[in-house]
Amino acid sequence: MGQGERRSDEKLQSVLFVCTANIFRSVTAEYALKFKLGAQRSCIVSSAGIDAKPQPMHAWVQGRLREKGADPTTHVQRQLTQELVEATDLVLAMGRDHQAYIREQFGREVPLFNQVCLGHDKPVLDLHEVMPEWERDPERARAYVWSVIDMIWATAPALLLRLR
Repeated sequence: MGQGERRSDEKLQSVLFVCTANIFRSVTAEYALKFKLGAQRSCIVSSAGIDAKPQPMHAWVQGRLREKGADPTTHVQRQLTQELVEATDLVLAMGRDHQAYIREQFGREVPLFNQVCLGHDKPVLDLHEVMPEWERDPERARAYVWSVIDMIWATAPALLLRLR
């Protein structure tokens, strides 16, 4: 087994979702999985960012998460650290840049969220990657953000099979 890999018969105890700032993609995945697990959580679920500079979660993200039944007002951004990576059984990257960062900084190979949940090798792109000048078309930008949240929310239950 390679570094960071687990035997398929081992039960996961912790999952960490990683994105850039820990205010959109990774936090959505964290809340979605926690929501799906419910009160009977047998696994620690968290999120972090590779560049988590203090900034607020956008109202579009907060609003959509509230519509899904999550309360993002208690979310506190976290910077990804060696300790977090080492203490987590399954680390999932939202993008290829996050995979590269984890490999270079912490020496661990991690899969993409979509690889594990959907079986395809595609990153979950951030708004600025899809629409560099997103401020010019706020309706289209909001629609993209909501579509990403909806996709992550619908896809996260696929992880439940890995957790049991």
